[in-house]
Amino acid sequence: MAVEKIADGVVVSIAYVLKVDGQEVERADADDPIEYLHGAANIVPGLEEALNGRAVGDKFSVTVAPEDGYGPYDKTEVERIPRKDIPGVEQLKRGMMVEMEDDEGYIYEATVMEITKDSVVLDFNHTLAGKTLNFDVEVVGLREADEEEIAHGHAHSEDWDEDDDDWDDDDEDSDDDVDRRN
Repeated sequence: MAVEKIADGVVVSIAYVLKVDGQEVERADADDPIEYLHGAANIVPGLEEALNGRAVGDKFSVTVAPEDGYGPYDKTEVERIPRKDIPGVEQLKRGMMVEMEDDEGYIYEATVMEITKDSVVLDFNHTLAGKTLNFDVEVVGLREADEEEIAHGHAHSEDWDEDDDDWDDDDEDSDDDVDRRN
């Protein structure tokens, strides 16, 4: 049965342009759209809500408030860390994105805000936290999710390898940047 409208459990392909303060910050073109599982919190909530009930060919614009995007900017997510605790600290530059691992093995991205002789200030907020997001969107494809996609909570692309336990962006050239912090 062909899927006609976006609903939970549907794999959706969208092309979009994301602008913040009038500047383009991200894009996925119709010939290389992002694909996500609707209802599985794979994209920012405000965009997912705006896509409910849409059909292939629909084009629309939506403004997503920070609360429905990457969340408000949280000053408590800015931390001063001793230089000795940061591997490769000599290569760091202000504005760089770095990955840090916590005691439980979780990986977090952070922006280098300041480097001193004793410490590094890292901002663990998403780079778009606190920002109003302006999307121009086109729905380019819909299909039913298979059982494995539903179980895994995300769409599988052509590059999906079910034997790869750590499937991530390194396994495919993905523009899956619409949501990374849900």
